[in-house]
Amino acid sequence: LNHPAGAMTDVTDATPVRRDVRIEPQQRRSLERIDLLLDTAADIIDEFGVNGLSTSAVASRSKSSVGVVYRYFPNIESLLLALADRNMTLYHERFEERLTEDGLDDWQALVRVAVLSYADLARTEPGFRTIRFGDLIVFRFPDIEKDSNRKLAERFAGMFVERFGFTSSDQFLAEMEIVIEVADALTRRAFLHDRLGDESIIERTIALEIDLIAPFAPGAPA
Repeated sequence: LNHPAGAMTDVTDATPVRRDVRIEPQQRRSLERIDLLLDTAADIIDEFGVNGLSTSAVASRSKSSVGVVYRYFPNIESLLLALADRNMTLYHERFEERLTEDGLDDWQALVRVAVLSYADLARTEPGFRTIRFGDLIVFRFPDIEKDSNRKLAERFAGMFVERFGFTSSDQFLAEMEIVIEVADALTRRAFLHDRLGDESIIERTIALEIDLIAPFAPGAPA
């Protein structure tokens, strides 16, 4: 994880930003370079796994110098974190797209949209099946304070409360954290040996998530 002296960019500098914000041409070129490096890293992970990722490999394949890579990503850790952050952004975007496309009749439909949005990215986004939202990074670098699943649990718990009248409580949030962890583990399993995903596992994941959340639904037996 060491990086050369003079590398001044930290993880937050490398995090993708919204493209609808007005930016200067030089900054836009930097954003395009960051996207290129992240795309390249994702492709390498897809082909060789995360252990095949190196600064020199990213530089070579993207036709950049090693110095350019270090400028934006001072170490592999920062590169992986930026990929995880981008995956989270892509997931939220895909989730919102599916909400618009599929509609939302009840909270069970929200569960289905959440799981299928994940499956969409696992099928189409290079590196997503490996990096996902960063849990692998936490295991590789245990001093990282990054809990994406907690953030997802908070967001979905809020949606259930606001849209469907669930009661906000520490117990419900704790249950949503379990729901997210279970969904992550099962969907990861669904794509372990099948790049298109095992449909039976994906559907079982949706059913299990609904079963776990049902006791907290309005009108559920006490």
